[in-house]
Amino acid sequence: MEFRDYYEILEVSREATADEIKRAYRKMARKFHPDISKEPKAEERFKQVGEAYEVLKDAEKRAAYDQLGENWQAGQDFRPPPDWDQGFEHDGTGFDEAQFSDFFESLFGQRRGGDGHAHGQRDFHMRGADSHAKVLIDIEDAYRGTSRTLTLKHPQMGADGRPQLQERTLNVRIPKGVRQGQHIRLAKQGGAGIGAGEPGDLYLEVDFLTHSFFHVEGKDVYLDLPVAPWEAALGAKISIPTPETRLDLKIPANSGAGKKLRLKGKGIPAKDPGDLYAVLRITLPPADSASAKKAYREFAQASNFNPRAGMGG
Repeated sequence: MEFRDYYEILEVSREATADEIKRAYRKMARKFHPDISKEPKAEERFKQVGEAYEVLKDAEKRAAYDQLGENWQAGQDFRPPPDWDQGFEHDGTGFDEAQFSDFFESLFGQRRGGDGHAHGQRDFHMRGADSHAKVLIDIEDAYRGTSRTLTLKHPQMGADGRPQLQERTLNVRIPKGVRQGQHIRLAKQGGAGIGAGEPGDLYLEVDFLTHSFFHVEGKDVYLDLPVAPWEAALGAKISIPTPETRLDLKIPANSGAGKKLRLKGKGIPAKDPGDLYAVLRITLPPADSASAKKAYREFAQASNFNPRAGMGG
């Protein structure tokens, strides 16, 4: 079957607005009207112009035509997909079959059943596309759940036939126990459907805001915990923050820098919750006073510790 480039017939671009298409149709219809035109094959051209306008003036038919024409290449016969009939419903409106080409009839025109009678026009219906967005939350929000008001921008076909950015606001509930990178599906909040097609879904990807001392790996939470040298050396019981509350933590004696102390089940909540790891960072007090300098000298004299003993010499 011959593919018909309706945009070429009306001499408009594929980005033409509805008004531009209408003006082009009126101009071409006057030019090729059989009663007044002296152009060669005026009647045939007039029918082609009418057919092209019938499709491109209708947003649903235009969307269907644009989609089906994506894979067509010059020099190849056009064949609609085998499942083209799926997603169409009959509304009882018919066309004058003599007015349109086989190409048009195969996509939008009437179908005849075994009884030879027309079964009505088929309108194009398509489910809307799924869309994606990102929502940022604090790590603490994953422990208790939260709500977010999101303002999203999405393209939408305007009344003039041009795509326009539209804004919409959604109130979203973020469930307790959500993990970084998890997707939350909001049914029918995606792209608008065509015709009676239902909207697509919106998928929100959860990301955690950067925290000053927590970071997350999977469902485990890590806390960079500063401790004094004597706390690490002698052991201590200290109060530490968690994303949920404060807890007492026992630091074993002779703990080194980088030691991980595990608090089982205190990570991201879930049926199988993650763990919280306190990673020790030994912090030296500054020698910024006479008494502090004296304390450092006395400590050096009292200890024979050599941090470079393993380096030889």
